[in-house]
Amino acid sequence: MRLIVSTLFLGLSVTTACASPPPEGSKLSEIIAKIEQNADTAFVDEVDWNDRGYYEIEYVTKAGAKVEAKVDPKTGENIR
Repeated sequence: MRLIVSTLFLGLSVTTACASPPPEGSKLSEIIAKIEQNADTAFVDEVDWNDRGYYEIEYVTKAGAKVEAKVDPKTGENIR
């Protein structure tokens, strides 16, 4: 059992180490600030980096709707 757990742990460590980071010069704090400044935004719920090259940001509107946005890390603009 210990061998299986160790193997799984090592596999996860290697996977994490291979993840590509956001490009240099991208400012997540500025992107979040822009979303928070939107009059309809209640709060940012979750932020993830997608290895395909964009941030996945989930936020909740004041009306209670959950919004999922894919955001370009350099421009801060939504991508489709």
